[in-house]
Amino acid sequence: MKPASPRKAVSEEDLDPFREQIDEIDQKLVQLLNERSGLANNIGHIKQQLGLPIYMPAREKQILKNVMRMNPGPLSAEAVRRLFERIIDETRALERQKYQSD
Repeated sequence: MKPASPRKAVSEEDLDPFREQIDEIDQKLVQLLNERSGLANNIGHIKQQLGLPIYMPAREKQILKNVMRMNPGPLSAEAVRRLFERIIDETRALERQKYQSD
């Protein structure tokens, strides 16, 4: 029987590469969220010109279905749904602020 190989002691420094990767991903996420919001603003402008409502439940349902279907994990489909509900909610609020008259 072979002796057990010694395990390397871990330290807080071992977290650094993972934290750096998370910071890079966060930067990309912020960029993508802003890009998505810009596109939604374009849609809001078109909706305003066409007299369409900002809130379109069928479209939001389709988006949620799509992102849940394409999710490979490890997040659950429900977690992805909740995240996108929040993203959609914030985007809709931005559309309302910019394009809906009070």
